[in-house]
Amino acid sequence: MARGKTRYVCQACGVAAPRWAGQCADCKEWNTLVEEAAPAFSASQSTPFAAKQSLQAGGRRIAMESLADDVALPPRLSTGINELDRALGGGLVPGSVTLIGGDPGIGKSTLLLQAAGKMARTGAAVAYVSGEEAADQVRLRARRLGLARADVALAAETNVRDILTTLTGLGAPPGMLVIDSIQTMHSDTLEGAPGTVSQVRASAQELIRYAKLSGCALILVGHVTKDGQLAGPRVLEHMVDTVLYFEGERSHQYRILRAVKNRFGGTDEIGVFAMGADGLEEVANPSSLFLTSRAEGSSVTGAVVFPALEGTRPVLCEIQALVVRVPSGATPRRAVVGWDQGRLAMLLAVLEARCGLAFGGHEVYLNVAGGLRIADPAADLAVACALISALTDRPLPADAVAFGEVALSGELRPAGLAGLRLKEAAKLGFGRAFVPDGTSGGGPMLVSGFRTMNGLVDHLGRPE
Repeated sequence: MARGKTRYVCQACGVAAPRWAGQCADCKEWNTLVEEAAPAFSASQSTPFAAKQSLQAGGRRIAMESLADDVALPPRLSTGINELDRALGGGLVPGSVTLIGGDPGIGKSTLLLQAAGKMARTGAAVAYVSGEEAADQVRLRARRLGLARADVALAAETNVRDILTTLTGLGAPPGMLVIDSIQTMHSDTLEGAPGTVSQVRASAQELIRYAKLSGCALILVGHVTKDGQLAGPRVLEHMVDTVLYFEGERSHQYRILRAVKNRFGGTDEIGVFAMGADGLEEVANPSSLFLTSRAEGSSVTGAVVFPALEGTRPVLCEIQALVVRVPSGATPRRAVVGWDQGRLAMLLAVLEARCGLAFGGHEVYLNVAGGLRIADPAADLAVACALISALTDRPLPADAVAFGEVALSGELRPAGLAGLRLKEAAKLGFGRAFVPDGTSGGGPMLVSGFRTMNGLVDHLGRPE
């Protein structure tokens, strides 16, 4: 019997190659080509030559509409978890498709099972399909979470045809459908193991089509690679409406749900959770997670509180710096946890060139307490204060916060939504702030404004 034709498909970008190679010629990734069965025929092979040359005839006419037509805002379905609704932009939209990814064991299935149980208790029809666990395993988790009595339709299946046939036979579609996970699903119309590019793309396409036609809010769980990217074809993220990343460290109890794509809302909101004995708990005041215990009236050298802004929510966190002198001739280290290392190098250069502070003979260690990752440019001033305090061995006031952007010229530039940051700091008992000159909205706080980094260094005190 003749051997069937095969091809090699890149699991990173989806390009097909006639033979195996160590590196994909398109995306340049290594060891990503996997052998798959070639399709029996293609549309171009069964199309007459004349039709191949032009696609301007033979199709059906579509109705064109005006962009200026009125449209109603899409209704929202509350998941019963406020932090999840916040990250989604206000709740689930009927007919929308949400993809949520995260590291193994971070709590994706736990979060979605809690949301499914709470929605079911409000009377909504919810279906949960697990391709990784048996139904009894899901029931045991629901019992630990206190959701044993939730009326959630449960199934353990990986065949997309069987899943869609079952859902269609229910009559009314469920309000929310959870597929855990998309990498375990497979379509019997294609050859290849589950998790391959073709299987993930085809399975997602069929499930998305069902969601759009039925109005069901679909949530897909996605695996991530060792680089932290969603596994499977990149086109999967383009096909869905919302992409959420569940972030966190196993050594810390907090979890952050962050939207990186949202067609029905913004991508600047986050949901904060804490992993407890009864599952994921909402954190109404995230600042309590990221601030170390600070005794009243005490202060620590090299530590300053920074009011970060995650979307419209201010989160206070502590930035810690340690500066250590190294022996002559040794190469000093620069270690950063939770901040951009390149930005630290830029800030050290500004402090040396514009302020005359010598960091060249010192090792510099910077840490954001609690494991939080900061991308806010307003953290420049807080990091600078921590570095100056560590270098001079003079503690900053315990009730002070700092924020602002530092330019390469040494000039300080105001940060966005300064009033919101100061209001949150005052609410938590902080009484003063180091900010760029011109910042307003301090209220009862004592606001010290500086135009340049030199002014801040003179205020904090130069090294002896």
